Amino acid sequence: MFTGLIKEQGNITKISKTSQSIKLTIRASNDLLKTYKIGDSMAVNGVCLTCVKKSGNQFTVDIMPETFKRTTFARLKINDRVNLEPAMSQSDRFEGHIVSGHSDGIGKLLHRKPDENAILLTFSYPDCLRGEIVNQGSISINGVSLTVVSADINSFTVSLIPHTAKETNLSSLKIGSEVNLESDILAKYVKAQLNMLGER
Repeated sequence: MFTGLIKEQGNITKISKTSQSIKLTIRASNDLLKTYKIGDSMAVNGVCLTCVKKSGNQFTVDIMPETFKRTTFARLKINDRVNLEPAMSQSDRFEGHIVSGHSDGIGKLLHRKPDENAILLTFSYPDCLRGEIVNQGSISINGVSLTVVSADINSFTVSLIPHTAKETNLSSLKIGSEVNLESDILAKYVKAQLNMLGER
């Protein structure tokens, strides 16, 4: 489990790609990887991935076909920056919101606008997330826990404070950039229950 509070940004150093799977090697700080080992989980741009190799300040993860289809990893390039968050330990403070690290789909940046000290970002989202993104609800974008400022049937807006803009890769997004989205887990269960009631 994750909180959506990014610890740092890593750099892609190697990409081994087949038709529908990828092996990524990522460079991170020694501090972040000090206790990280093979078999441990890391949220990379919001997606929970397992370490299969570690050497110095670099680690490697495998991306299977299902994850390949649901995420933006197919478009990554060498030196791209990715948001990193190790799995939450039992002793950690719970901040942000519950993030499973299971990407629900891909969004696209439609607009960006300065708002005094903040940046307003508006994204499209796939039909499968309709009903799961609501005003003042939680959303994970590339692994970053954010509050939805406004939402309609095919887009939503969030606001980045200066700290979030500085510490994550969201501030570098350009119009048309794609991101990994994970809706709030409570919204998923409420929607599923309502759908089941509607089928009776």
